[in-house]
Amino acid sequence: MLLVLLFGVVGYKLLSDFTWIEAVYMTIITVTTVGFSEVRPLDANAKIFTVFLIVTSVFIFGFAISVITEYLLGRNSLQILKKKKVKKKIDSLSDHVVVCGFGRNGMQAAEKLKAYKRPFVVVEKDKEVIERYEEEILFVEGDANEDETLLAAGIERAQYLITAVPDDAENLFIVLSARQLNKSLFIITRASQVTSQSKLQLAGANKVIMPDKIGGDYMASLVVMPDLVTFINKLSVEGEHTTNLEEVEIEDFTDQIECNSLRDLDLRKRTGCTIIGYIEPNGNYIINPEADLVLEPKGKVIVLGRPEQIKKLNQMFQIG
Repeated sequence: MLLVLLFGVVGYKLLSDFTWIEAVYMTIITVTTVGFSEVRPLDANAKIFTVFLIVTSVFIFGFAISVITEYLLGRNSLQILKKKKVKKKIDSLSDHVVVCGFGRNGMQAAEKLKAYKRPFVVVEKDKEVIERYEEEILFVEGDANEDETLLAAGIERAQYLITAVPDDAENLFIVLSARQLNKSLFIITRASQVTSQSKLQLAGANKVIMPDKIGGDYMASLVVMPDLVTFINKLSVEGEHTTNLEEVEIEDFTDQIECNSLRDLDLRKRTGCTIIGYIEPNGNYIINPEADLVLEPKGKVIVLGRPEQIKKLNQMFQIG
């Protein structure tokens, strides 16, 4: 743009013997195509030069304006498109998990859900955190205390809510809001104070987790029974080559084989896996169940085995 202006000023000065002020004036009214009158009549050479200057300036100034406009509006437009794309993905989800807070606990929960390929949305108000992880995780920017934010995360269609905000009072408000918006939602919340547990349960939380208590119990267990804790740590519930535990619904078996009891199921003989637990449809847990235990279609079994045995189990019964 500067070169075009300089070229025009020098050209008018040399061709028509304009003063510098007149040359600048002629250049400006020519490149901007405002249509003001000429300083004085132009000869043939000056007219040809003016035509060339108009054509050149139209292309160069047009390109310059498009670059400037893109620079000013491009970033904002890109963000709008990104938000629309994320909103479309969230609107298509159902029976998903809403995670409130992306601190240490929220991040750990997100990693576990990602490993299990469970659809989830994270509600976070820190813009820097969102920008850092937005390529791999669906985020809703905003305060989880507000109904509009939870609705944007699809709380009405969600199956689970994990609220991992460090402040107990904030978790309490989130639980109250979420329970009001979705009566059937299964809510898991974090608590820092022992006195907060009962309040959170009264507000509508199904499970209240105290990370500090769990951490303290774990460290004490390493002192009291280190080998047992180390053995349990070797058990894995994720990963293609490391899984040792599997939770399987009885319905996954009844579609393929007739099994009225654990003896009929006989997973030990079929796959090498051992059934170490049974969950009744009402949520009651039975550890090391008897072989004659009657199985119910809505029940589940907890299976223990080496990774290759678990893989064989999944392949045999097409567990997904």
